Amino acid sequence: MEAADRPASRLSEGDFWALEGLKAQLVEAGEGAADGGVLFTGAVRLPAGERYEWQHGALTEGLLDADWTEAAEAFAALGHPVRLRLLREILGGRRTAAELAEPAEVGTTGQIYHHLRQLTGAGWLHTTGRGRHEVPPGRVVPLLVALSAARG
Repeated sequence: MEAADRPASRLSEGDFWALEGLKAQLVEAGEGAADGGVLFTGAVRLPAGERYEWQHGALTEGLLDADWTEAAEAFAALGHPVRLRLLREILGGRRTAAELAEPAEVGTTGQIYHHLRQLTGAGWLHTTGRGRHEVPPGRVVPLLVALSAARG
């Protein structure tokens, strides 16, 4: 059975095929990869039918040497419960402000637009025209990875 066909919401703890692949890539990369690296990847089908496959890897040295403050805006945008709810609704198929206003918990239209601007400014959303919003394809898997990491 392929990983995508497994009924569990979590892959088995013994499934280290991604880690083993990362280690092999680090060995091939040679001395520059001596401190290791990280890899995140995903194959996702959203409730509205869109499919995304994505992966990203980075060497530890580059991550530790980078200016982490550059990530603050992206993390801050995710730090509000209403923004997370809006992202979940958008991934679920609600795309316009009117559709997003249907759940009572998200606030007024003005508040929704405020949160949409914050998410757009941080790169978690973009407007596709006619007031429709979507999570950019290159952000779907990273968003789900961030949520998975936050859950532990």
